[in-house]
Amino acid sequence: MKTERWRQIEQLYHAAREREPGERGHFLQEACTDDQLRDEVESLLRCEEDADSFLEAPALEVTAEAFAEGRARSMFGRVLGHYEIVTFVGAGGMGEVYRARDSRIGRDVAVKVLPPALARDPERLRRFEQEARAAGALNHPNILTIYDVGVHDGALYVVYELLEGETLRNRLSAGALSRRKAIEYASQVAAGLAAAHDKGITHRDLKPENLFLTRDGRIKILDFGLAKLTLPEVSAGEDASLTTLSPHREPGSILGTPGYMAPEQLRGGVVDHRSDLFNLGAILYEMLTGRRPFRGSSTSQVLNAILNDDPIEISETADKLDPGLARLLRRCLEKNPYERVQSALDLAFDLDAQLLPSDRARPPRWKKRAVGIALAVVALLFVSFFAGRRLERVQPHPIPNFHRLTYRSGVITGARFAPDGQNIVYSAGWDGKPVEVFSTRVGSPESRPLGLTSAGVLAVSSAGELATSLGCELNWAECRGTLARMPLAGGAPREVLEDVFYADWAPDGKTLAVVRLVEGRFRLEYPIGHVLYETGGWITYPRFSPRGDRIAFLDLLTLGEDSGAVSLVDLNGRKTILTDGWKNLKGLAWSPSGNEVWFSGDRTTRSQFVYAVTLQGKERLVLQAPGWMRLQEISRDGRALLLEGNPRSRIVWQPPSTPTQRDLSWFDWSTAADLSSDGKTLLFYEWGEGVAGNPTVYIRDTSGGDAVRLGEGRALALSPDGKWALALQAGPPPKLVLLPTGPGEEKPLLPSGLVEYYSAAWFPDGKRILFVAAGPDRQPHSYVQNVGGGGARAITDSTVQATLISPDGKMLAAVGEEGAYQMLPVDGGKPRPIRGPLPGDELIQWSSDGRFLFLRGPSDSAIEFSRVDLSTGRREPWKRVEPADPVGLIGFQPASVHMTPDGKSYVYTYWKVLTELYLVDSVN
Repeated sequence: MKTERWRQIEQLYHAAREREPGERGHFLQEACTDDQLRDEVESLLRCEEDADSFLEAPALEVTAEAFAEGRARSMFGRVLGHYEIVTFVGAGGMGEVYRARDSRIGRDVAVKVLPPALARDPERLRRFEQEARAAGALNHPNILTIYDVGVHDGALYVVYELLEGETLRNRLSAGALSRRKAIEYASQVAAGLAAAHDKGITHRDLKPENLFLTRDGRIKILDFGLAKLTLPEVSAGEDASLTTLSPHREPGSILGTPGYMAPEQLRGGVVDHRSDLFNLGAILYEMLTGRRPFRGSSTSQVLNAILNDDPIEISETADKLDPGLARLLRRCLEKNPYERVQSALDLAFDLDAQLLPSDRARPPRWKKRAVGIALAVVALLFVSFFAGRRLERVQPHPIPNFHRLTYRSGVITGARFAPDGQNIVYSAGWDGKPVEVFSTRVGSPESRPLGLTSAGVLAVSSAGELATSLGCELNWAECRGTLARMPLAGGAPREVLEDVFYADWAPDGKTLAVVRLVEGRFRLEYPIGHVLYETGGWITYPRFSPRGDRIAFLDLLTLGEDSGAVSLVDLNGRKTILTDGWKNLKGLAWSPSGNEVWFSGDRTTRSQFVYAVTLQGKERLVLQAPGWMRLQEISRDGRALLLEGNPRSRIVWQPPSTPTQRDLSWFDWSTAADLSSDGKTLLFYEWGEGVAGNPTVYIRDTSGGDAVRLGEGRALALSPDGKWALALQAGPPPKLVLLPTGPGEEKPLLPSGLVEYYSAAWFPDGKRILFVAAGPDRQPHSYVQNVGGGGARAITDSTVQATLISPDGKMLAAVGEEGAYQMLPVDGGKPRPIRGPLPGDELIQWSSDGRFLFLRGPSDSAIEFSRVDLSTGRREPWKRVEPADPVGLIGFQPASVHMTPDGKSYVYTYWKVLTELYLVDSVN
């Protein structure tokens, strides 16, 4: 039975088809004032005409009835690869979408086919392949999942997950959404965009048609056909068509859909991730109000409104657009992208905050009274209905019980269940002593040492054999050392392999999977020597599935950092990302059934909660508590071992001419970035819970007083005159900015196509900066850039990293290939070796007279300063620095030691944490 809306669409569609193609747009503008209805009809016409428009729609809501039936009959029963066509779903300029059956695993999928005629068009083929690559690079619960790509009889096709539900456009046809539902949907979209932006992919055509509401309440982003991997931008010329909005990436073209496009899209300017945030702001406005923020009777009027007008305020929606939400919407819809919300992750966090009860507008007193009366009536009806009847007993959801197992002061590096499930083996450094192995029993406060000192627990086998790390070097509260095997019942450890970071026993209890660093790349090996997965990032917490057919692990983007994905790899080396876009990932375990992987982390803050993800990518929150929780293991009966703690980084300043150090920390994760040459000003940044995980730049007077917030980013260096702080702001792509320490405006430096930055320093003249960064090849080089303008100029190859500048600005101190230290002329010339530094030394400061280099040794338990005479190469110990309280020390922050040129004052950053071991039951 046809709905009234379908009859309107069908009538308008057939009337438009009677006109010449060039007259149809004008006809629809005159004949239809309903923007949504007109858009749907125009979509149908573009499908039929094969116009240059992306209409990514695995579940396109409206198609021409005769067209749909014809396509279904012509394709029904055809087989593309492993996929048997069932029915036609929809079409667009990039292809036709069908419901199909995957014959291999018996699931229904969506298959989009590029017809042979279009496949012969090189530009269409390029765009189709780009769409497949962009979508295939993403794995997130709020982004449409791509399964496969193939070719059949000259036709390319892409296989997607089949969605059940409706598009957001269809839902909005019934009017505005509730405030809560609109914010929840927008938050999910922001989370999906954050995952895409993290991989350098922007959508560029976000609109309600490209957002799909599944039956389980999740929203999916469709149509990454207009997405582009971050590349140098192409500006559109003035003759670009504002009505066609061609998806071709050529000069003179504009990408997007009228009504949702950002101003920079309309002008043909630089388009980046902030354009997606404008699109999302327009969609959120429409979800809240039922109307688009920029309207007009024609396309040109709509585009003019986007460029010049503020969104129309609607008084009758004041209960939904409360002041906090209105401010957030205005930030999303700022004309200038630099004044807009800067990251999708920040937007998701801000949207979640809008759902807090304290942030909601207080209802008028009469509304409260009405609600109270309604509740009283409901209660009375409830009592009357059940009077004289026996109420069923409802079993409450079990509340997790936490049982503390350790009580001493120190750092726990790892814990695992013994095979009986009642004894627990763990390693800890108590009261400032070296790490050793202990065992304890559930219900007992006592722990007994197993006689393994300087050793950490890696895993316990089903046969009762311990995998341990001998000669444990604390690597940020975890052990790195020589892998050894030892029976828990007693006996000497047998060494297996050096320099192992992580290990886990296969379920048979006989063989081990290991993670180790080989030639600068982390490898997951099973059996030892056979590489299953290798990365330039970091692999942590490998864990065998209960069946032993897969290994789950934390797949981190950058060595030494903790942001990334939860992934698994089968024993043939096929890797799958289960969930991505996480921060502070530490700890992982399989559920007893093997249907879920549990892990510790969070997406929006620097806290650690426990989450679970199914093998299909569905996530859920398991445990939430103050501080952080690091998951260690889950027993066969579902009990969990957790480490609980609150890590903090502390900044310590040594004033000149006094033995007393001062703590200059501000929030929880304070990190020193630079110290002025006179030792009076500290530049630092915060990046923990205090700033919701968003790096923020501060300065403070070392003699006292509060810290002053300068802006967003990771602080790098303070200018010689103290007026500017150089900071790195997240992208994509990341960018260097100058933040004024006094009056003034933020100044971005000209981008140079670099993707990773490691260190920076100012030249003495204050006009140039030296920094180490990497381009798309991920290889670090040293660069010089003028702060007054111009791009960065590479001055070294990837084997040399220059970090210090001589007092006269003419020479650079650098670390070369295989740890060789050398001095380089700034203006070019032959380098000469620096005698005296040892492998692993960190270059700290050039003395003010140019005669010496101050170095820091590689020890992580203390800072061992040395001084090298540049003329003789004589190295001499200068000072040894230890934190006043070593209990809970887990390491010194790399590149956070800074010194004045006279050597009389210095700052450093160290990390400490006190942890406790908990057993948690009734958790599911």
